[in-house]
Amino acid sequence: MLASITEEYIPPSKGSFLSLFIALIALSCAAIFIKLSEREIGPVATVFNRLWIAAIVLRVWHWISISIIQSPEQQHDQRVPEKSEVLLLVLVGIIGTASVIFWALSLTQTSVANSTLMRNLSPIFTCLQGWLFFRQRFQTQFILGMFLALIGASLIGIGDFKIGIEHLIGDGLGLLAAIFYALNLLILEHLRSKFSAVRLLCWRCAIGALILIPFVWLTEDKFFPCSLDSWLIILALAIICQCFGQCVLVHQLKQFSSSFIAIFLLLEPTCTAIFAKLIFAEALSALNLVAFVIVLVGIFFAKTCEKSEHPILQKAE
Repeated sequence: MLASITEEYIPPSKGSFLSLFIALIALSCAAIFIKLSEREIGPVATVFNRLWIAAIVLRVWHWISISIIQSPEQQHDQRVPEKSEVLLLVLVGIIGTASVIFWALSLTQTSVANSTLMRNLSPIFTCLQGWLFFRQRFQTQFILGMFLALIGASLIGIGDFKIGIEHLIGDGLGLLAAIFYALNLLILEHLRSKFSAVRLLCWRCAIGALILIPFVWLTEDKFFPCSLDSWLIILALAIICQCFGQCVLVHQLKQFSSSFIAIFLLLEPTCTAIFAKLIFAEALSALNLVAFVIVLVGIFFAKTCEKSEHPILQKAE
């Protein structure tokens, strides 16, 4: 099986790295759309609507791509998943949704800076779980780049970071969000050689939406937005961030390892800060720009490491 998987490996190109950056920009808009959506509905209801709309869009997208593009890969993507694959697909939906829930709960129990710092630890857990469960190995240069990027990402909200026992529960929830997000990326990386990114995300969104129904019922006043503006915001969140951004991100798991992508996503807080300045006129300090540069340097170190670009070959060794 390792040999067949290795044959499907596609070396990364400049276009692949550009696609990853475009996905980052799309994902960076999520915090803006969520902030706008929460003027009318709660955070859990926002995520619920984001997922069920995305599931429908992705299912239509998958059907159209199969109908129009009759390639062997598209035909193979129509096959019925094996039992072990179904289990992993369901697991992705559960774990990905759990990460979102822990993230939302963390924001209610601690400061945004504390919660963000905890969640930014996901690259560490991606590497650790990749080593434990998938026997991945990493060069010293890759580890150095990861910690450098982590330092840069931590500087973004360091001024608002608070220490105290009252933040312990929220910080713990943020840490759980990072652990589950890392595991979600690793399983998606494993499944990416078997299914298209569109099909994987369709499963993930559909299962996640079903899981969130009781949470919305218990914690929110209403399931859906009422105004046209709020619906447009939810649609943008689902289509731009979930369908486009996440789909491009998962697609690139054939070119880049989940560990490298987790490091690359540390640029997201800085991009979000830039968008917040443009849209909400929020302050953008010199420290944010310094942090952005440090994260870029860390990503460069990780990118120039061969292991970051050959996750499948690495497993076959």
